[in-house]
Amino acid sequence: MPLVRLSLLIVAVGSLLSCQSAPQAPEHAGLLVLHNLNLVDVEQGKLQANQLVVVQQDRIVAIAPEQDLAKYPDATQIDAGGQYLIPGLWDMHVHFEGRDLVEDNALLLPVYLAYGITGVREAASNLAPVVLSWRQQVEQGRLLGPKIFTAGQKFEGIDSLWDGDLEVGTEQQMRDGMDKLQHMQVDFIKITENTLQPDLYLATIREARRRGFLVSSHVPYGTSIGELSDAGLSSIEHASYLLRLGFADEGQTAAAVRAGQLTIQQAADHYKTGFDQQLAIKGYQQLAAQHVAVTPTLIGGRQLAHLHDTDHSHDQFLQYLTKDFTASYQWRIDRMKGETAEQQQQRKDKEQLIAAQLPYLWQAGVTLLAGSDSAALNTYVYPAQALHDELELFQQAGLTPAQILQTATINGARFMRQDQDYGSIAVGKKAELVLLHDNPLQNISATRQVQALLYQGQWYDKSQLEQLLQKAAARKQQLEH
Repeated sequence: MPLVRLSLLIVAVGSLLSCQSAPQAPEHAGLLVLHNLNLVDVEQGKLQANQLVVVQQDRIVAIAPEQDLAKYPDATQIDAGGQYLIPGLWDMHVHFEGRDLVEDNALLLPVYLAYGITGVREAASNLAPVVLSWRQQVEQGRLLGPKIFTAGQKFEGIDSLWDGDLEVGTEQQMRDGMDKLQHMQVDFIKITENTLQPDLYLATIREARRRGFLVSSHVPYGTSIGELSDAGLSSIEHASYLLRLGFADEGQTAAAVRAGQLTIQQAADHYKTGFDQQLAIKGYQQLAAQHVAVTPTLIGGRQLAHLHDTDHSHDQFLQYLTKDFTASYQWRIDRMKGETAEQQQQRKDKEQLIAAQLPYLWQAGVTLLAGSDSAALNTYVYPAQALHDELELFQQAGLTPAQILQTATINGARFMRQDQDYGSIAVGKKAELVLLHDNPLQNISATRQVQALLYQGQWYDKSQLEQLLQKAAARKQQLEH
């Protein structure tokens, strides 16, 4: 099917010197009608059978029963073949990183669309100026890729492990950094805990919220999760940190680290045994009460836990990743080479314990955000594909497909304060729509079977999505030669 461009039909009005009136356009010219479809209502977790969706330019202007198709004789009509329509998926934690990997990352942008992902939240990297430029180009339709929400550079302490972050050692340096990010017009603030001191960590959260930013964070050993929440944290990135809520002395442990009475390693060892599930649930309820969201990022832990018993050499997704990109995986592989069988089992046990928290978090009312943490530095966590891996891990952990769909659609849009335009299929919202072969409310794996995409006013059928993937694979080959 040729590409359908959803621009309004422009009707010439004639010269002022002419007495002829302009010809009248048909009433529904310029409309696109997707019909014969099953609409997935992600907010209610229900299926609306035999529906049609009417789109003008890039917005949904009507949703109606299939029997209303005859009302749109002049519209462009696309028969969905009884398949399943969902809103575009959002990956709420990715990184585009690597100063020498700009083109290696850029070729992956259309791949996200081919995988049904129309929005990504980029949680800071050493490519901040590049990512900000991509964000603008995507918005303007000059670059094909998902919408990008970015933190730009993340806050860290002096002499941090990470490249390209904002290293601050004083509150004045932190405020100067915040000024810089405001000038860059970042979408949220990101903080990590490698060397940033606990008091400054909390001050950074408070300052970010004072300026109206959402703020997402790791959890330092020197601050309790309660302290971060009280300071105004918006989201915790990585559910592994939440296990600390299963320890009655989490606050005292943080205070001891801050006072120099415990080392970070001693604190880490303390949290290895003695987890109390009921105590953790009370902590989750408090997170929900303070509106702190959680991005679990299970797939990274899963890949590392099974690194020793999984052969990734023939993974299909490698056709899109340059050798330079995958070379970045090696640092974690090397770091884990000496692990004993006992340590490997401990890693698997911890991975399972973290995953088991998801139903408890949902029941407590915590907003869950689906994010992959895909990045060149995150071993075998493949961009685009990893979000689908993450959703399947959610299902294995005990969430229902309807709940899981919310984590990758409406929850992300609400968190980013974008739900007036995105996150569900409703009249007035942007028409970023994905057509699936099977019902995702029965099995979340259905999200992998993308049949077509409507994005930025353009319709891509399956063959055109395949072409995007073929071009990405070809571009990868070009970069390697």
